[in-house]
Amino acid sequence: MSQITAVTFDLWQTLLLDNRETGRARTQVRLEGAKNTLAKFGETYSMDQLELAYQSGTQQCHAIRGEHRDVSFREQVTIFVEGICSDLSERLPEELFQEIAVAYADSFFVHPPRPHPDALAVLDGVKALGLRMGMISNTGMTPGVAFRRFLEQHGMLGYFDILVFSDEVKVCKPSCEIFLMTLRELDAAPEQTIHVGDSVTTDVMGAKRCGLKTVWIEGFSQRENPNDPWSEADASVAELALALPAIQRIAGLGEF
Repeated sequence: MSQITAVTFDLWQTLLLDNRETGRARTQVRLEGAKNTLAKFGETYSMDQLELAYQSGTQQCHAIRGEHRDVSFREQVTIFVEGICSDLSERLPEELFQEIAVAYADSFFVHPPRPHPDALAVLDGVKALGLRMGMISNTGMTPGVAFRRFLEQHGMLGYFDILVFSDEVKVCKPSCEIFLMTLRELDAAPEQTIHVGDSVTTDVMGAKRCGLKTVWIEGFSQRENPNDPWSEADASVAELALALPAIQRIAGLGEF
């Protein structure tokens, strides 16, 4: 067995905890921000019009991510703006486009997720084991730059040797490509790496098909086919705190 040298973490529902209500509140902030900015430009749109454009943009981005690719944050905002009016992104001054983008991104801080209460202890424990750490996150509606700021505010940023966000590399989990580009930065082979995450599809199956060991945090997704060996993690845990002893077991590092 190859010596484990690195651990990679998912972000959403792994180190950060979120819910649909908070997500909907962020959407409202984004729509209100766009409405106010466009009013400065002399164009008035109803919240219903803006919501339709937002939903259409979300569906377009979802379809792209279904092919294991992603869009940059600017491209995502452009899709939204063009959904409001097809030529709006061409007519809108750059400073007003940026104003919409700021409202779009900063909604994350208006209605933030909760850092997992055990996140710092787990990251500290992995650091104490002498393992390098990376983060691999699909970003969804929030850009990687906002995540970095949030992680720094909550004392987590400094633990990571590399952070890879899908909007910045335009590839998303479960693509093997996003795992491999992270491992290159960690100077680790797949068989030397353990990935920790909540999603069976993107974290367990994605990482396992790429050759990584996996720790699955249960409770946020289900194994659609319990007989599928690709969906079976090397360790399944009920909560994040138990990921640390699971990492130790897989790495053969004894008791913590």
